[in-house]
Amino acid sequence: MAEQGRLRTVAVILAGGVGVRAGLGMPKQLARIAGKPIIEHTIAAVDAAGCIDEIFVMMEPNHMHAVEDLIASGRYPKLKAVHPGGATRNDTTRLALEQLGEGECKVLFHDAVRPFVDERILQDCVDVLDHYGAVDVAIPSADTIIQINTETNVLVDVPPRALLRRGQTPQAFLASTIRRAYERAGRDKNFVATDDCTVVLKYTPDVPIAVVAGSDENMKITESIDVFIADKLFQLKSATTDGLSSSAREQALSGRTVVVFGGSEGIGLAIAEAAQRFGATVFPFSRSSTGTDIRKRKRVRAALDQAMTESGRIDYVVNSAGVLEMGGLDTFSHEAVKNTIQVNLMGPIIIAQEALPHLKESKGQLLYFTSSSYTRGRANYGMYSATKAATVNLTQSLSEEWAEHEVRVNCINPERTATGMRTKAFGEEPEGTLLAAETVAMASIDTLLSPVTGQIIDVRRRDAAPAQTA
Repeated sequence: MAEQGRLRTVAVILAGGVGVRAGLGMPKQLARIAGKPIIEHTIAAVDAAGCIDEIFVMMEPNHMHAVEDLIASGRYPKLKAVHPGGATRNDTTRLALEQLGEGECKVLFHDAVRPFVDERILQDCVDVLDHYGAVDVAIPSADTIIQINTETNVLVDVPPRALLRRGQTPQAFLASTIRRAYERAGRDKNFVATDDCTVVLKYTPDVPIAVVAGSDENMKITESIDVFIADKLFQLKSATTDGLSSSAREQALSGRTVVVFGGSEGIGLAIAEAAQRFGATVFPFSRSSTGTDIRKRKRVRAALDQAMTESGRIDYVVNSAGVLEMGGLDTFSHEAVKNTIQVNLMGPIIIAQEALPHLKESKGQLLYFTSSSYTRGRANYGMYSATKAATVNLTQSLSEEWAEHEVRVNCINPERTATGMRTKAFGEEPEGTLLAAETVAMASIDTLLSPVTGQIIDVRRRDAAPAQTA
């Protein structure tokens, strides 16, 4: 709701395309990244901006239910409606203007596939509309832009790069300005435009269009490689966020229950101790301390039942249990292969299956651990690396499967960490070259308390060089 005396500000999310170039087999705005559809990340970013009063979506007509479900969930209070988009970008804008009504307001048109828009960009657009009728968002071009003859494919000009910008969204307008431009465009039989500022520039040349700075992160997901880059950006945002304060952790964990498999030593013990220190009820289980073998479904179920009986809820389940046996595959006995697969892969699967009913009730989170070796197998690490790569894939798939239950699944990828398992495999290593288990524990606690899902979160020493696989 706009304050008295202030123009209402409406964000229109443009999601009318089908995204053929991305090669996803679905509208690209519905592709999942970091556990959510791209369009939901975009809506969340805009909904969180204090300068926006309401949001509606212009959606590809055959997939409107995806946004209808978001509206019904109530997770985004400013999201008010979804309407069918048109055959072209300009048709979609025309339809959106019909939905705005006749009154004056500020309107921001934003691509559904730009999920990294930030509040600064949105606020700048809204503020500049106090002085201009139209606003574009753009960034400088790092590349030299050339002009060619499209018939001969020959270079004909190289415009000065200092004068060029790469356009982004949102594009913002006073509703009266963009309506007038489209009314005039509608009388032009040869009308064509790739964006809304072009319509204003061509058909209302008396209206100056201000330009505010965008950001490199405010990328548009168009090609298949963009999906990969966007996923990595979400991963980096999760990994580089400053940790929560102790008081914030205490407030968030008070009254919560944390179950830690592998909780008797190393990272698992550090997580259990930290969670307890911040006020959570903690149940650490391990083969050595409680006889809980994660290869045995009955043992896992009994552990979770115990936590549920004693505390009445399970909010977070952490699995840090694992084995690391080194050597060439030809040296592995059948039992060693079986044990590695059962502990490092079957164990996490069993934990997931048994924990889901409890996490559905609490809308909680399952947290796994992987190793930097998951990205590239190395000699004598084959079995370990393979199971850790599988854990990453399991994390990503479960995050999508469990999204409908609002259960989050993430995976911590710590740099080489000082644990008993590592010392047993590698012996003593130079002081200062390993992460402390307590550092990983704090990152794990903060991940448990975050809204992200489907993320592989790197934890590194502040002064660390690029990590080696290990």
